[in-house]
Amino acid sequence: MSRAPDFHAEMDRLQSRLPGWLARLVDWARKPYAVWFRGPAAILFIAGGIVGFLPVLGFWMVPLGLALIAIDLPFLRGPFARGLSYINAKLAAQPG
Repeated sequence: MSRAPDFHAEMDRLQSRLPGWLARLVDWARKPYAVWFRGPAAILFIAGGIVGFLPVLGFWMVPLGLALIAIDLPFLRGPFARGLSYINAKLAAQPG
């Protein structure tokens, strides 16, 4: 039986693979004082994703909004940790 992935550890692994400017933005958004940014931004991303059939907006916005909320809501961390673990494993398996 394998151990469940840790949300914050998986976020750290993914963040280490991001370009510098994006890694700094993710790091800032994960800070405790950024809660006032995360909540409204998450709601806007989810709302924009619901109308993802429109140009510029897309369905990709829903998981991004949920990921922002998962930082603050413990019951979402487990599912997102499993998803991030899968993404990190796929990125690690890529050559290059």
